[in-house]
Amino acid sequence: MARRRLGFWQRFAVSLVKPVMTVWTRRTWRGMEHLGRDGGVIIVANHISHADPLVSAHFIFDSGRWPQYLGKASVFRVPVIGWILHRCRQIPVERGTVEAVRSLDALVAALDEGGAVVIYPEGTTTRQPELWPMKAKTGAARLALATGAPVVPLVMWGPERIFDPRTTRINLRPRIPVTVVAGEPVDLSRWADAPPTRATLEEMTDAIMLRLRDMLAEIRGGTPPPLWERPARPSAERQQQGGVA
Repeated sequence: MARRRLGFWQRFAVSLVKPVMTVWTRRTWRGMEHLGRDGGVIIVANHISHADPLVSAHFIFDSGRWPQYLGKASVFRVPVIGWILHRCRQIPVERGTVEAVRSLDALVAALDEGGAVVIYPEGTTTRQPELWPMKAKTGAARLALATGAPVVPLVMWGPERIFDPRTTRINLRPRIPVTVVAGEPVDLSRWADAPPTRATLEEMTDAIMLRLRDMLAEIRGGTPPPLWERPARPSAERQQQGGVA
């Protein structure tokens, strides 16, 4: 959805958020042209801080698009807040339930309407100690196969200075440096006609996350590590036996 078609509540949200972000951050932005101005697009982003949805939304809005994020369905049930989120065309997702299929249908509909859908493939802020990307869930790949929409990578570095998930400290000083870069769509053409098997979706997801990792390395410098895998949770039996993961 282009900015020119925004409704009252969307403009209201912008009037609250954008002035704050303009003062709070000192921005280095590149690659807005890769988001286009019209047509459905899947934006995949690294997730390093609870502040980065605000930073990425500012970037996407100023590119001329309206960002549509997935959010926990429980948030949409909060009085007033949930109502405003619906009016701002955000998309609830019931994680870990059969209702998650409805979220995919809502995403497909948003893309069919020319929306800019934002997905954090990791599903949560990264647990990698140095905030590099993790192995991710396959939702973005599944959506790309279902729709054929371009998958545009978007990387951020700096939101962790606003709120660092490792220390849970918030920094309220103005003009915190943040860098946001959008890249050319990820080349997923080799899987264009593939069935959505687990192997296919995982290969596509790794290609997406490696692209994000390498783009992030260009921003922050250094040699990126392999995609981080979350430690396996101990089984109930091991916990009863006193095992430690």
